[in-house]
Amino acid sequence: MKLYKTLLLGAVALMTIVSCADNEQLSFSVDEPASITSLKYLNDYNVLKSYVNNSTDPNFKLGVGVSVSSFNSNGVEYRLISSNFAEMTAGYEMKHGAVVQDDGSLALDGIKTFIANAKTAGVSIFGHTLCWHANQNAKYLNSLIAPTVVPGAGDPRWEVVTEQKFETSDASNYSYNSNAQASFTATGQGNGDGGRALKITNALVRDNDWNCQMFVTFPRAVVAGEKWRLTMDVKSDATASYSTQAHTAPGAYKFWDFFGTITSTSQWATYTKEITISSDQATCNTIAFNLGKTATNYYFDNIKVEFFNQHPTSGTVEKTPEEKRQIIDAELDRWISGMVDSCKTYVKAWDVVNEPMSDWPDPSLLKTGVGKTLGQDEFYWQDYLGKDYAVRAFQIARQHCNAGDKLFINEYGLEGADQAKCAGLIAYVSYIESKGQKVDGIGTQMHVTLGQTSMEGIRAMFTKLAATGKLIKISELDMGIRPAGSTTNLIVSELTDQQQKEMAAFYKQIIKAYFEIIPAAQRYGITQWAITDSPAGSSWRPNEPIGLWTKDHSRKHAYAGFADGLAGK
Repeated sequence: MKLYKTLLLGAVALMTIVSCADNEQLSFSVDEPASITSLKYLNDYNVLKSYVNNSTDPNFKLGVGVSVSSFNSNGVEYRLISSNFAEMTAGYEMKHGAVVQDDGSLALDGIKTFIANAKTAGVSIFGHTLCWHANQNAKYLNSLIAPTVVPGAGDPRWEVVTEQKFETSDASNYSYNSNAQASFTATGQGNGDGGRALKITNALVRDNDWNCQMFVTFPRAVVAGEKWRLTMDVKSDATASYSTQAHTAPGAYKFWDFFGTITSTSQWATYTKEITISSDQATCNTIAFNLGKTATNYYFDNIKVEFFNQHPTSGTVEKTPEEKRQIIDAELDRWISGMVDSCKTYVKAWDVVNEPMSDWPDPSLLKTGVGKTLGQDEFYWQDYLGKDYAVRAFQIARQHCNAGDKLFINEYGLEGADQAKCAGLIAYVSYIESKGQKVDGIGTQMHVTLGQTSMEGIRAMFTKLAATGKLIKISELDMGIRPAGSTTNLIVSELTDQQQKEMAAFYKQIIKAYFEIIPAAQRYGITQWAITDSPAGSSWRPNEPIGLWTKDHSRKHAYAGFADGLAGK
């Protein structure tokens, strides 16, 4: 009741104050920010797919590149996609590296959910991509063609992995941190062999025992389930107890225990510890000895690290090129057939081969990984299957897809001024077809940059592609901007309103040129690769203004340019 009365009195007082105020409206105005005024016209635009003329282009598909996980979350981007686009291309999740597991199995649950959600949204899926050199599970593929291990005749045995007696200047398998003062004893003060020992001095008690460390490193990492053994002679001026840690390199901590806790006294003693490697210790190749708890001199001699080899071998035999070809051919068949069979109820078009052509020095030749340091996800199928690798990929895809499905080859940089790569790709398509396999369409990625990419090159490319008679798809359109004289592209925060309008105009020019030059019967569609501007931490054109929407999903001038291009304005 007290609370009620207090609120009521407050309300009465407020009414009294208000009743004393001037009843006339205040006569002032606030200017609308120019940045908002400049964008208000975007509210007059309809959704993008409404600008596609289905009468003249009944087969045209307006598409967008998507993150499958983002689409499957049914959030803002799901709604933007379903309202604006007719088709989606997964940026990563339908590629070999995402689907093929280390044991060769195919992880398809996420794709099945993607297909189900796409059906609900009424948006088709363009399959991307069946045969590429990047985003591959190279670890698995390379394991298939690794040298054959030839079993030896010996029984299981302990084998020395690394050993250190401290009698020479070779310190390749041990080290220490800055708090560990290292020296050697005089000759004859080692344990039992008349030699010397390593002396590590920890001058004071540290806050943490790991603040003073010695490391012993061996040439290969341990594997879960293996048996390993450490043997070493130890002593210290003062009695000490010190633990060991598992590191992946000196100072790169992974797990708190490796070879147990060692106790040393002023008398030499041999410490032996046999362990079975746990999952916590796996991948480590360094023992860290934590010496910071006791201020004393530590002595080490005759260190030996051993591995119990249950299957001794006498060597390995490299597979022949023909053996590798057969293995990789079978794997290409298993991968493509597995993907196409799993998706064919809904996916009716595929990028079968992606980015086959070399960039330098001759774009008429195929890419190769020979002579390169390859990334962890790189595997060049063509280096094992030869020039016919794409022939084989199209053959397998055609055998497993639905009748009438469309199979594409996809490439970037076709809009280059010299048109050499475009000509090289067209020649390769002719080669594939000379081997009996049909290529239904050609995808041109078009990751363009205003200020670098010319309309002359774009129009020349469209003209060449149209002459093939194939379906032509702009498969991954996005745009950056680089001012004249600059060596880098602008990031989102650097753009002026005028520069954004110039990007919109370039989108409009590109799309209008596509409709002008590519005959209606050959227009498969246009896919905008990025919905929004790229986040700063993205692996693709980070922080560049490549979207039609801002990062917070507001329309940009680019949206208008894209829509006007579709509408033919």
